[in-house]
Amino acid sequence: MPTIVSITYRPEEHGRLEKGYDRVPLQKAMLISEYGIEHDCKGGNPQRNLNVMDALTQSELTAEGIPTGVGVLGENMIIDGIDLRTVIEGTRFRLGAEAIIELIKLRNGCQQLTTLDARLPEHTRGRLGYMCRVVQSGPVQVGDPVEIIP
Repeated sequence: MPTIVSITYRPEEHGRLEKGYDRVPLQKAMLISEYGIEHDCKGGNPQRNLNVMDALTQSELTAEGIPTGVGVLGENMIIDGIDLRTVIEGTRFRLGAEAIIELIKLRNGCQQLTTLDARLPEHTRGRLGYMCRVVQSGPVQVGDPVEIIP
């Protein structure tokens, strides 16, 4: 069964890194409808409440020499057991027992990625997962099941 393997966010009081994205790992979090991860200073954007990546693509990028790791590419969540490149925009997932997210559009990344690797973001276009909307609030934690909602 697909599962959540990491959760990260950027708390409001956290400083800024010189390069890349500044994310703090969490074991559990509260997803807030139309916002994202509770207390995430990046939350509330209607175009993306949450950035979700899959573990398979992350592994492929690692093998290609792209810097990866929990939150390194700016993702808020990594799921294992689903290749996000095989699902379409509008697909909904249940995370844990209550939270529901909807895939809005493929995430291509921004120029901030160039501080990690000069090949980015061009080298990763369409491979950084999805920008998502939180449809229904609920608690999530690492290890929770992920289910595609028909």
